[in-house]
Amino acid sequence: MKNNGFGESAGRRYVVVGALGFAYMLNFLDRQLLAILVEPIRAELHLSDTQIGMLSGLMFALFYTLFGIPVAIIADRGNRIRLVAAACGLWSLFTALSGFARGFASLAFARIGVGIGEAGCAPPSFSILSDYFPPEQRGRALALYALGIPAGSFIGAFAGGWIAAEYGWRTAFLALGAVGLAFAPLLPLIVREPQRGRYDAPRETIDQPGIAQTLAFFWHSPLFILTSLGCGLTAFCGYGLLSWTPAYLGRVQGMTLGQISAFFAIASAGSMVLGAWIGAWIADRAGARNPVNYSRLPGFAFLASAPFIVGFGFADSWQASLALLVPALIFTSIHFVPALTLLQNRTPPQYRATVSSILLFLINLIGLGCGPLFVGMMSDGLTPTHGDRALGIALQSLAPFAILAFVCQMAAASQIRKEGHAA
Repeated sequence: MKNNGFGESAGRRYVVVGALGFAYMLNFLDRQLLAILVEPIRAELHLSDTQIGMLSGLMFALFYTLFGIPVAIIADRGNRIRLVAAACGLWSLFTALSGFARGFASLAFARIGVGIGEAGCAPPSFSILSDYFPPEQRGRALALYALGIPAGSFIGAFAGGWIAAEYGWRTAFLALGAVGLAFAPLLPLIVREPQRGRYDAPRETIDQPGIAQTLAFFWHSPLFILTSLGCGLTAFCGYGLLSWTPAYLGRVQGMTLGQISAFFAIASAGSMVLGAWIGAWIADRAGARNPVNYSRLPGFAFLASAPFIVGFGFADSWQASLALLVPALIFTSIHFVPALTLLQNRTPPQYRATVSSILLFLINLIGLGCGPLFVGMMSDGLTPTHGDRALGIALQSLAPFAILAFVCQMAAASQIRKEGHAA
């Protein structure tokens, strides 16, 4: 089997992708679990849609983003594998503790703990994979890793919904949290910490920068800022849909929890898998031929998602709702791998984990923090006049943000073109 020049076979490198991707799957499983269980949790704990939006969005994302950058700085200086393993154990513990919640405050405490733990997953993993794969293969590796998003969403929705339907929502949190607690100590036994920056030119290996220097590197790049804003606005739509579609299907379209766990899990996971692989093709093929495509093609996808988001709220059956949800999720899932590849390839190795964490900071603060909360607040505000249909209208209100994301991506594409001319 082909060796990468550092004593590792291609098979071994993909074992690393698989192990880190499994941790990422657990990361998103814990996020999707709350979304699929919104209705039974809301009924038992007597929560409003705004409170649910805070729990699934802002309360989680605020601490996830605040801890993300300092954790990434540690990753740029220390053992990244051990950091990911410790983070996995922490978020899994708090996922299990969510099953003991007795009200908004105790569930908020558990979600904050999950957010702090999950801050240590993705940025160190991006950095690790960049040291296992050369630049021309990073898009493929990051796409495989990103499959943890649909896989976690599928298992969180399917297994979580089934367990909740059979044994109650508290048992679902306890059971799925236990899986992460069992896996966390195995990760350092599977993945070896790689030499940092080993695929990069010697001239790129410089003294470890301070936090001010790292932040300046990011914020002085209009391309990085525009890409992050575009991705954040897309995540605003994507997380809004993912967080509230299960509740919409149950509350408005009359689906049972068992039906939602099966059909929504398949529709959402299949859409995100296809979106991730289209994104991988953009990263490794179209972007390699013309770097402008890293931004331009995802931008057109953002624009294409808007009419499907609007149509989703007009559907008169759950089958029609899911049929419109699929293309909306495909188009809002394409951006992630091209954005990661663009940033990883244009960032020296000593900055990578921290730069990735800044990207995730903006994606999650704008998207995960505000998207679900926006939908919840809109739903509560419209309920007195529109009843249960208010949630569908609130979901339709996400469409203008997809158009704003398109504008940001077109500006980023223009910046790539400008930098190319300057070079």
